[in-house]
Amino acid sequence: MATKVLMEALSPTMEEGRVIKWLKHEGDTVKSGETLAEVETDKAVMELVARGDGVLRAVLVAEGTTVEVGKLVGVIAAANEDISMVTGGAPKTAALPAAAPAASAASAASAASAASAASRAHQALSTPAPAPAPAGRVRASPLARRLATEQGLDLGGVAGSGPGGRIVKRDLEGAAAAIPPSLVSRPSSPGGSRDVPLTQIRKTIAKRLSQSLGPVPHFFLTAEIDMERAWDAREALNKLDTGHRVSFNDLIVKFTALALLKHPECNAWWMDDRIRYFSDVHIGMAVAVEDGLITPVIRNAHTKGLREIAAESKDFAERARSRKLKPEEYTGSTFSISNLGMLDIDQFTAIINPPEAGILAVGSIVQQPVVHEGQIVARRRMRVTMSCDHRVIDGATGARFLQTLRQMLENPLTMVW
Repeated sequence: MATKVLMEALSPTMEEGRVIKWLKHEGDTVKSGETLAEVETDKAVMELVARGDGVLRAVLVAEGTTVEVGKLVGVIAAANEDISMVTGGAPKTAALPAAAPAASAASAASAASAASAASRAHQALSTPAPAPAPAGRVRASPLARRLATEQGLDLGGVAGSGPGGRIVKRDLEGAAAAIPPSLVSRPSSPGGSRDVPLTQIRKTIAKRLSQSLGPVPHFFLTAEIDMERAWDAREALNKLDTGHRVSFNDLIVKFTALALLKHPECNAWWMDDRIRYFSDVHIGMAVAVEDGLITPVIRNAHTKGLREIAAESKDFAERARSRKLKPEEYTGSTFSISNLGMLDIDQFTAIINPPEAGILAVGSIVQQPVVHEGQIVARRRMRVTMSCDHRVIDGATGARFLQTLRQMLENPLTMVW
């Protein structure tokens, strides 16, 4: 019996995936559990595995193509099995050799599908645009709007076949090929420019930011911390032959976790109809990658020593940049930290990662002239800014948390007190 190869949800937030590379090809024998392809999700590069034994009879999605979760991307079956009912005429997104009569049937169905799509597109252009909705906005699904933007199409001239005349994906299939170039809207590019398709991680960042900065009522608290003792403590720790160098970020992760234990009202999620408070502290550590950022999670950071945090942070950062993190390694944080101090940024504000209620933005450590014990002296200082979800954290609540964090960093021995 034929086995469908579907684009699976390989991460908790994945809605679509991009096929990076097919590791198996048409005609290859495969066994259940073997890796068929590498797929870029919204966070990492994951493996799409076979769910049955047989021969990979059809590859329906070309490398580099992005498809929605649940879409048929291939078929596994016996060598002589008829798979036309499984593919249902699904077109391939790249020319592939016809190794069996079933492949020829799929190609014919693909041509028919393309012709039908072109006919729909031509009909859409020749049909007067429907009257605008009362709010003056064309009714269209989010996916249809994205496809129209990518193809340079004006949705005002497309007839919708969805509920209530809503424009859906099938109304746009083949439209770019059927529309004369003169009718396709393209942005001008004075002085030269280039368009780069969005990666899955960049799409997720854009979506998450729109879900956060607009709906979440942010407010910001900034504190300046004297880092002289923390500096000396780190220097002393790194002189020990432990095999792991401790960074300032490791110190901040540890003390932030301890401060959150004292202020659990900041270690929380907004859940729409309730607030969830956590007794354990899982710190999301923002890591810059080639086309965005990802936040691997230091779980139970309040219980771990600095050497353990240092080793885990280094491992996570390396695997995050190579897109090798597992979904459980970058989900479930209760509070996040974003540190740009190593890039000489004095101060900045970070956007909360819902459903978390707070995030700490860390600036660089710089020497400044300050009044210390009645004298003007040079001291190492660091600014941190806490972004708070006002639905969960009030101003005084966030301020008390920062007071505790400042006391700990200015007196590192409190960690062993």
